[in-house]
Amino acid sequence: MEALESIEIKAFVPAKDYELSKSFYKDLGFTMGSDEEGIAYFFHDNCSFLLQKFYEPKHAHNFMMHLLVKDINKWHDYFIEKGIPEKYRTKISGVTKQPWGMYDFTVIDPSGVLWRFGENINA
Repeated sequence: MEALESIEIKAFVPAKDYELSKSFYKDLGFTMGSDEEGIAYFFHDNCSFLLQKFYEPKHAHNFMMHLLVKDINKWHDYFIEKGIPEKYRTKISGVTKQPWGMYDFTVIDPSGVLWRFGENINA
Protein backbone atom coordinates (compact mmCIF):
# COMPACT_ATOMS: atom_id res chain seq x y z
CA MET A 1 0.00 0.00 0.00
CA GLU A 2 1.30 3.44 -0.92
CA ALA A 3 1.74 6.07 1.76
CA LEU A 4 -1.09 8.57 2.03
CA GLU A 5 -0.14 12.12 1.08
CA SER A 6 -1.82 15.31 2.12
CA ILE A 7 -1.46 18.62 0.36
CA GLU A 8 -3.18 21.27 2.43
CA ILE A 9 -5.80 21.89 5.08
CA LYS A 10 -7.96 24.99 5.15
CA ALA A 11 -10.55 26.22 7.63
CA PHE A 12 -13.77 27.93 6.57
CA VAL A 13 -13.83 31.19 8.55
CA PRO A 14 -17.30 32.72 9.01
CA ALA A 15 -18.07 36.32 8.03
CA LYS A 16 -20.94 38.37 9.44
CA ASP A 17 -20.23 41.21 7.00
CA TYR A 18 -18.48 39.57 4.05
CA GLU A 19 -17.16 42.78 2.47
CA LEU A 20 -15.88 44.16 5.77
CA SER A 21 -14.18 40.86 6.58
CA LYS A 22 -12.47 40.76 3.18
CA SER A 23 -11.13 44.27 3.80
CA PHE A 24 -9.99 43.27 7.31
CA TYR A 25 -7.98 40.28 6.09
CA LYS A 26 -6.41 42.29 3.27
CA ASP A 27 -5.36 44.89 5.85
CA LEU A 28 -3.85 42.11 7.99
CA GLY A 29 -1.56 41.31 5.06
CA PHE A 30 -3.36 38.35 3.50
CA THR A 31 -3.76 38.15 -0.27
CA MET A 32 -7.19 37.34 -1.67
CA GLY A 33 -6.58 34.78 -4.41
CA SER A 34 -10.20 34.34 -5.46
CA ASP A 35 -13.75 35.32 -4.53
CA GLU A 36 -16.51 33.16 -5.97
CA GLU A 37 -20.06 32.54 -4.77
CA GLY A 38 -19.50 33.67 -1.19
CA ILE A 39 -16.15 31.93 -0.66
CA ALA A 40 -12.94 33.99 -0.72
CA TYR A 41 -9.55 32.26 -0.71
CA PHE A 42 -6.94 34.09 1.38
CA PHE A 43 -3.27 33.26 1.76
CA HIS A 44 -0.02 34.54 3.18
CA ASP A 45 3.12 32.64 2.19
CA ASN A 46 2.16 28.95 2.50
CA CYS A 47 -0.75 29.52 4.92
CA SER A 48 -4.34 29.87 3.73
CA PHE A 49 -7.99 29.82 4.71
CA LEU A 50 -11.40 30.27 3.11
CA LEU A 51 -13.60 33.16 4.19
CA GLN A 52 -17.24 32.21 3.83
CA LYS A 53 -20.28 34.43 3.51
CA PHE A 54 -21.90 32.63 6.43
CA TYR A 55 -22.49 33.72 9.98
CA GLU A 56 -23.81 31.88 12.99
CA PRO A 57 -22.97 33.78 16.21
CA LYS A 58 -22.33 30.68 18.35
CA HIS A 59 -20.01 29.29 15.70
CA ALA A 60 -18.11 32.53 15.05
CA HIS A 61 -17.61 33.33 18.74
CA ASN A 62 -16.24 29.85 19.43
CA PHE A 63 -13.99 29.72 16.37
CA MET A 64 -10.23 30.22 16.69
CA MET A 65 -7.40 30.37 14.19
CA HIS A 66 -3.68 30.12 15.00
CA LEU A 67 -0.96 31.48 12.73
CA LEU A 68 2.66 30.67 13.55
CA VAL A 69 4.87 33.55 12.43
CA LYS A 70 8.45 34.75 12.45
CA ASP A 71 9.11 37.94 14.44
CA ILE A 72 5.94 38.29 16.50
CA ASN A 73 6.75 41.90 17.41
CA LYS A 74 6.99 42.87 13.74
CA TRP A 75 3.50 41.44 13.10
CA HIS A 76 2.06 43.12 16.19
CA ASP A 77 3.60 46.48 15.30
CA TYR A 78 2.32 46.19 11.71
CA PHE A 79 -1.28 45.70 12.89
CA ILE A 80 -1.04 48.65 15.26
CA GLU A 81 0.57 50.89 12.60
CA LYS A 82 -2.19 49.94 10.12
CA GLY A 83 -4.76 51.14 12.67
CA ILE A 84 -6.54 47.77 12.75
CA PRO A 85 -8.12 48.28 16.22
CA GLU A 86 -9.58 51.67 15.31
CA LYS A 87 -10.58 50.90 11.73
CA TYR A 88 -12.37 47.66 12.61
CA ARG A 89 -13.38 48.46 16.21
CA THR A 90 -11.58 45.39 17.46
CA LYS A 91 -9.07 44.43 20.10
CA ILE A 92 -5.45 43.40 19.73
CA SER A 93 -3.77 42.10 22.85
CA GLY A 94 -0.18 42.79 23.78
CA VAL A 95 2.54 40.23 23.03
CA THR A 96 2.70 37.75 25.90
CA LYS A 97 5.12 34.96 26.79
CA GLN A 98 3.06 31.77 27.13
CA PRO A 99 3.92 28.76 29.33
CA TRP A 100 3.71 26.47 26.28
CA GLY A 101 6.89 27.96 24.80
CA MET A 102 5.54 30.75 22.59
CA TYR A 103 5.14 34.48 22.43
CA ASP A 104 1.71 35.39 21.12
CA PHE A 105 -0.98 38.01 20.78
CA THR A 106 -4.64 37.83 19.83
CA VAL A 107 -6.84 39.70 17.37
CA ILE A 108 -10.61 39.44 17.11
CA ASP A 109 -11.95 39.77 13.57
CA PRO A 110 -15.14 41.75 12.72
CA SER A 111 -17.27 38.58 13.10
CA GLY A 112 -15.89 37.63 16.52
CA VAL A 113 -13.38 35.00 15.34
CA LEU A 114 -10.33 34.88 17.59
CA TRP A 115 -6.96 34.81 15.84
CA ARG A 116 -3.88 33.87 17.85
CA PHE A 117 -0.57 34.89 16.25
CA GLY A 118 2.36 33.02 17.76
CA GLU A 119 6.12 32.64 17.54
CA ASN A 120 8.06 29.73 19.02
CA ILE A 121 10.44 31.01 21.68
CA ASN A 122 13.27 28.70 20.60
CA ALA A 123 12.65 29.11 16.85
